[in-house]
Amino acid sequence: MFKVKQVEKIPLPDRVKRALKEAIGEHKVLDDEMDRMLYSYDATRLSFPPDVVVIPESEEDIKKVVKICYEEGVPITPRGAGSGYTGGAIPVKGGVLISFEKMDKILWIDEDNAVAKVQPGVITYRLQQAVEKKGLFYPPDPASYKFCTMGGNVAENAGGPRCVKYGVTREYIMELDTVIYTGETIHTGRITLKDVAGYDLTRLLIGSEGTLGIFTGITVKLIPKPKAKKTVKAVYMDLESVGKTVKDIFKAGISPSALEFMDKLAINAVEDFGHFGLDRDAEVILLIEVDGHPKALEDEILEVAKICEMNGAKVEVAKTDREAEKLWEARRSLSPAVAKLGRTKINEDIVFPRSYLPEALPKLREIGRKYNLKMVNFGHIGDGNVHANFMINGLDPDEVARAEKAVEEVFDLALSYRGSITGEHGVGITKAEFMRKQFSPQEMELMKKIKRAWDPENLINPGKMGLDD
Repeated sequence: MFKVKQVEKIPLPDRVKRALKEAIGEHKVLDDEMDRMLYSYDATRLSFPPDVVVIPESEEDIKKVVKICYEEGVPITPRGAGSGYTGGAIPVKGGVLISFEKMDKILWIDEDNAVAKVQPGVITYRLQQAVEKKGLFYPPDPASYKFCTMGGNVAENAGGPRCVKYGVTREYIMELDTVIYTGETIHTGRITLKDVAGYDLTRLLIGSEGTLGIFTGITVKLIPKPKAKKTVKAVYMDLESVGKTVKDIFKAGISPSALEFMDKLAINAVEDFGHFGLDRDAEVILLIEVDGHPKALEDEILEVAKICEMNGAKVEVAKTDREAEKLWEARRSLSPAVAKLGRTKINEDIVFPRSYLPEALPKLREIGRKYNLKMVNFGHIGDGNVHANFMINGLDPDEVARAEKAVEEVFDLALSYRGSITGEHGVGITKAEFMRKQFSPQEMELMKKIKRAWDPENLINPGKMGLDD
């Protein structure tokens, strides 16, 4: 699970390198050993070097690359920023890796229809800044939003703190331009608010982890920018009350724009990392943001604070935008902060139905204790998406073995509550073996048939999601 082996390496003939250089330009095709190594990994730190790195500058470049590779039987792996946690952008069978770093243009913003079109290499934060200048809003905000790309977000159906209210990437994709295995571009979707003609191929492509085609253009829906927002910090001395608080907030008819939690180990890791002024003695901290019209906001934030207090929390409402921003900086610093707790970070992002959180969270923590592992839990508790992190010594075989058993129990726990093995990180290669826990043999076979229809030779991002025969 943690040390994925290369099952198959498909050789790339020199004639393919020559053909690629002739087709799109020599400067866009890199085969130096150092370049190949730089594009061989993602946030998992697993490394599988491609034979060639291609850096296209247009859709035409991609069409030529796909056509050449498919005719020659060469694997193709699309890559955004390489910020994924499951190996989705790693070329496990070698071949050609396509990096979108030069396809990074915001093509247009249509204010009247509240839509925008971007190339796949656009950084998510850049799009958010551009549309907010026009009074519009693109909500999905993965933790890596300042460097992850829109193409990667679509491939993984990325989430983030704000998705508890606004939904994940899927809810904002209107159209996709996708190069398929023939080297042709298909256009799916419409910018209309209603469209029920035919199968929804756009939705099928979203979250497909780059296994069905190569995105070249992405049209997104935008919404009005919220006029104001406020943040509450709630400090708890027991875990069970946190899950009950989440249930009570939604029962009260409040839809927070973000509802995040950090457990004790996470809090102290963040404080060691950045000194944000969090309560080191707390068992759990909740960060709750509400947004909307300023007149309604004051009543809503006071009701949230009251619910937290009724569940035993010590509550503070951020008085200024800077105070609120500092709290969210602490939350976004969690991944690098936690990474310092051990040599290897095993980061899983399971999902529970919200109603089961009071019961499930203590059981989750118990798994870490059972296997005597340092376990850090945090995440998007408002939508039941919990990041369970095991910090281990990757050089200790016994500790690695215990961590593997613990991860499997984490997945089993989520599935026992009708949850999922992943809420936003995707499956990639690190969770591929667990697909059969969540899906029946019939469901797996249907997914494999879909993969074969879009990619008959299994050359587009092969080796991912457990879909290889």
